[in-house]
Amino acid sequence: MNPTRQTILFQGDSITDGNRDRKEDPNHILGHGYAFIIASKLGFEMARNQPHFINRGISGNRVSDLYARWDDDAISLKPDLISILIGVNDVWRIMAGCSGDRFERAYRHLLAETKEMLPSAGLALCEPFILKVGVTEEKWDEWRKRIDDYGRIVRRLAEEYTAVFVPLQEAFDKASSGKDAAYWIWDGVHPTAVGHELIAREWLSIVQNSPLAIR
Repeated sequence: MNPTRQTILFQGDSITDGNRDRKEDPNHILGHGYAFIIASKLGFEMARNQPHFINRGISGNRVSDLYARWDDDAISLKPDLISILIGVNDVWRIMAGCSGDRFERAYRHLLAETKEMLPSAGLALCEPFILKVGVTEEKWDEWRKRIDDYGRIVRRLAEEYTAVFVPLQEAFDKASSGKDAAYWIWDGVHPTAVGHELIAREWLSIVQNSPLAIR
C-alpha cells in the first residue's frame, strides 16, 4: 500500500450518483458524471500515488438522507477529502409541498460530526444549481430564489467549517446565456454530459488551487 495514497469521497444525490454500479466493476463504480471525470483526470496525473476515488452519491437524496447514512458512507471510509453536492432535492420536495425546510440544520449537523470524527479530512462543498428548463420553468422565480438561498447557506457553512466552496450556479448561468439551457441541464436539474464537464472543470479549478489539492 502506498503510504501517500489519498482517498477522495464524492457525496450527494443523483447528480453525483451518475448511475454508478453498486458492485466492484472499476469501469462503472464512479458513475458517469463529474466524479468520473475528476477521478480520471487526477488519477492519471497522480498515478504515481494512486489516489483512491469513491462515489457514494444516491439518487433522490436530500441533505437529511446524507446525514442518516453518514456513518456508513463517509465516516467509516476515512477519506482524506469529502466533496459534497446536495440541495436540489431539498428544493424539489419543498416545491412539491412535501416537506419542511431542514437543509441548513441537517447540513450543519453533518459537517459538525465530520469535523469531530474526521478532524483531518478536507471538505469541498459544492453549490447547488439549476437552469430554467423542464421542471423548473413553471415556478422559476421561486425555484431560483430557493436555490440561491441554499447556495448562500453552503458558502457560509464552508466558511464556518474551514471548507473549500465550489461555486457552480454562476458558471451554468454564463455557459447557458443566450443559448439552449437544456444543452447543459436537460431538465433544469440534471446535467448533460457537457454539464458534468462544466462541474468537473469548476471543481478542479477551485480544489486543485486550494490547500485540499490532490497530490
